[in-house]
Amino acid sequence: MTPDLHCSALTKRFGDTTAVDNVSFSVPPGSFFSILGPSGCGKTTIMRMIAGFLEPSDGDIQIKGKSVLNVPPNKRPVNMVFQHLALFPMMNIEENIGYGLRRAGLPKGEITTKVGEALERIGLPGIGKRKVDELSGGQKQRVAIARCMVLEPDVLLLDEPLGALDLKLRERMKVELKSLQAAFDTTFVYITHDQSEALVMSDNIAVMNEGRFEQMGSARDLYYRPDTAFVAGFVGDSNRWQGRVTRIEGGHVEVQSETGLTLRGASHGRALQAGDMAQAFVRPEAIRIAHGADELASFDTTITGQVTSLLFNGAASRVLVQGEAGHEAIEVNLPQSGEFANLAKGDTVHIGWSSDQANVFAAGGL
Repeated sequence: MTPDLHCSALTKRFGDTTAVDNVSFSVPPGSFFSILGPSGCGKTTIMRMIAGFLEPSDGDIQIKGKSVLNVPPNKRPVNMVFQHLALFPMMNIEENIGYGLRRAGLPKGEITTKVGEALERIGLPGIGKRKVDELSGGQKQRVAIARCMVLEPDVLLLDEPLGALDLKLRERMKVELKSLQAAFDTTFVYITHDQSEALVMSDNIAVMNEGRFEQMGSARDLYYRPDTAFVAGFVGDSNRWQGRVTRIEGGHVEVQSETGLTLRGASHGRALQAGDMAQAFVRPEAIRIAHGADELASFDTTITGQVTSLLFNGAASRVLVQGEAGHEAIEVNLPQSGEFANLAKGDTVHIGWSSDQANVFAAGGL
């Protein structure tokens, strides 16, 4: 099957600076693909090259199997939703959605039909005569997408479109965007620095850092099977230790942290040897908390410590446990119900995790 979008060896240089460095990827038809990375990593530059606002220094961009190099933006079968939605305040909603169709010279009756169908698909029938300033933030977001989708692009590009919304609306729009993508059955390419947006909505995600893709895969792959220390530290929350490899046995690595904590984990990336500096990552939800050390006898790493902080966070709180031996405070997920619901600051607890829940990488890369 020909991908809707294929970028091969895509490179963009600005003078001596390489913003995008030999990036290749494909996006299958009808999928939701996200590029996730910190500010300045190059993701917006990729988006602008796909849209035609920038020409690559090297490489090729194909849409539906055809190269779009040197094709001007208005001739490419793509459309773009920006963070600042750029709706026209002097036009009503129907006029906003139909703007591109009028520019394309479609008959008035066809424009009316297409605009009505778009309003139905975004779940806002009957609001066509309203002004932009009469809509909520979420409604404006849907109208901006409808304005792009009536032009039937092969690929819709979304440049951090939820960044200007408040937290609660942003959470709701994550679900709505995924539903809209399914309703229009169009390929979405989405860029964001917000990991939760990418994890919730995407079929596949590319994690980008310093102009390159560190890893591509499903949200589950990136979260549970990171390929690099950068991905392990950037995607989701993790406890992190820096230390030295003391032993390697059966595919697992033993690391002694800089504060003396000994832990075991699964090795990833470059092969490690005894004496190498390494980083270890353990997610807060992978750590079990117990009243007695005997309850953790099956775990590879166990620590006795004292609760130093309880951070309420809705469905699950975070507990900070300071090891009695002076190790770093460790963050642990704590459900709001159950035997630890009344845990208090100063309580002594035992925590532990299995070696399969710890990911170990060579030092560097964060």
